[in-house]
Amino acid sequence: MQTVFHLITGDPDQQQTALTLAENLSEDDTVDMDDIVVLAQADGIEPVRAGGSDADRVKSLQEKGIAFSACGNTLEMKGMEESDLVDDVDVVPSGVGELTRLQDEGYAYIRP
Repeated sequence: MQTVFHLITGDPDQQQTALTLAENLSEDDTVDMDDIVVLAQADGIEPVRAGGSDADRVKSLQEKGIAFSACGNTLEMKGMEESDLVDDVDVVPSGVGELTRLQDEGYAYIRP
């Protein structure tokens, strides 16, 4: 199974919930997961900022096999560069395009 978590809100509680749910899913031995992706877009980009308050948590989740992607349109809109992100966060051209592609590939979509 494959799941994508959508980080789109600037609400810190919802951002933390998304990260916690992704971590819980990665640790659930009753679910046979092939891939977990957290896609950050719009104001949801904050958790994947290098040096941000969630940077260490994102790194820890990456070590558990959770992939992180960031919307390239969001970076442009916010005047950010790929170097402003936590290492190994994949930049995709558009968040909505990536969500559409992942769902077409069979990913379950979760937006806390």
